[in-house]
Amino acid sequence: MHCDIYRASTREGMYLYIAVDPTEALIEPRVEPKEDPFAQVSDSLKRAFGRPTFVMRLHLTPERKLARVPVQDVIESLARQGYYLQLPPEGLISPNAVEPEGLRGA
Repeated sequence: MHCDIYRASTREGMYLYIAVDPTEALIEPRVEPKEDPFAQVSDSLKRAFGRPTFVMRLHLTPERKLARVPVQDVIESLARQGYYLQLPPEGLISPNAVEPEGLRGA
């Protein structure tokens, strides 16, 4: 299965994987697709995602490893709904976190 990956303009670490028609999979991704690649994405998700920036075209197989999400979840979502939304990891670094106080009791 092939997909194009787009980065969101509204939130760092948010990506949208869009299924690519097998007949277009070998065509250069920067070439204008025959149809709107975001046609199956809801308007509310498009607004929340912001302006998409193309990142890469990827060939997914069950053996392939992805950095932050299980590849099987992505493949199933692409087959079912035509896209997969990858949200940024939560809890790693929060922009609203209180700065550390240093070593307590030292």
